[in-house]
Amino acid sequence: MRSLAGYLPPRPAGRVTVIGAGKASARMAEAVEAEWGPCEGLVITRYGYARPTQAIRIVEAAHPVPDQAGRQATDEMLDLLAGLRPEDFVLALISGGASALLTAPAGRVTLAEKQAVNRMLLASGAPIGQMNVLRKHLSRVKGGQLAAAAHPARMLALLVSDVPGDDPALIGSGPTVGDDSTVADALAITRQWGLELPASVQDALAGESGVVPTADPRLSRVENVICAAPSASLQAAADMARAAGYEVEILGDAIEGEARDIARAHADLARAAKGPCILLSGGELTVTRQGDGTGGPNAEYALALALALDDAPGIHAIACDTDGVDGAAEVAGALIGPDTLRIARQQGADPQAALARNDAHGFFAAIGGQVVTGPTLTNVNDFRAILIEG
Repeated sequence: MRSLAGYLPPRPAGRVTVIGAGKASARMAEAVEAEWGPCEGLVITRYGYARPTQAIRIVEAAHPVPDQAGRQATDEMLDLLAGLRPEDFVLALISGGASALLTAPAGRVTLAEKQAVNRMLLASGAPIGQMNVLRKHLSRVKGGQLAAAAHPARMLALLVSDVPGDDPALIGSGPTVGDDSTVADALAITRQWGLELPASVQDALAGESGVVPTADPRLSRVENVICAAPSASLQAAADMARAAGYEVEILGDAIEGEARDIARAHADLARAAKGPCILLSGGELTVTRQGDGTGGPNAEYALALALALDDAPGIHAIACDTDGVDGAAEVAGALIGPDTLRIARQQGADPQAALARNDAHGFFAAIGGQVVTGPTLTNVNDFRAILIEG
């Protein structure tokens, strides 16, 4: 990652330990060793996202629902941090996906129960900020606890943001960032979204949380720095579009909300726009799962946008997750154009039924509208572009 090198200090003298988790973490570790040479360390990334490193160990695990590989690697990471001294240095590489990849359930919560809670959260429609509050209070590493485990060593955490607003406490559920939320806050979120929690999870939320408050002295030697963010990706796209002769409007890099609702609003903007122009947006949309289909927020946005535009002439759009994975499918997102609904009719695909079933990926697979990139080795959240021809 070219952007990371500029944030690395000269390699500190003495013991250096590199840790990390997330979809971009293996590529970040590779970039670190390109600058610093071989380093002791352990990084956890998604299956298929490993990179060749000189000495840092790369472990692949499951995302978005955690698995045993992630849990075992997290325990090994905590062991690696145990017993560090004030003169030691830890470099933490955190990116989106770390919430699932760093897996150390609190209390008596089992991995299977943690998996069940994750699935409930993903299907609930809850925004990422609320998801992460609950995740933090059910973990032994999130909410500043990973950084606290490295105390009294000095730590620099380099973060690739995949969250609206680039709040470091939300990236990967903030393993290196303190948090002042409480178990009462976490319980309120479970009630708001109607989550039926296993007894052990209820017990964990009834006890004392390990989440580290922001003023905790164990965090005094931790520096958190964002080295890549969604706003930069949108600005790079805007620069390219302007160079190609298009007017550009960036609608925002932190848009949240139900994917189909945002799509309808953006369809209205696209119809009113005068081309040639491009409307760009980022953020993290959600899907309240009601059907049994296969989809993700970007594909659902694209499907709802196509329906709202109703084959309006001269309007094309793409909606993708920059990590190459939209929801749980190995599909980045989807493309639509003025002929999307016509092609669907020819192929016998019903867009309204697909939207009702949350089966956007199935719909776009049927009409050849999927975008499949494979692992991109980064993650700066959703990317959406609507092109209005002149």
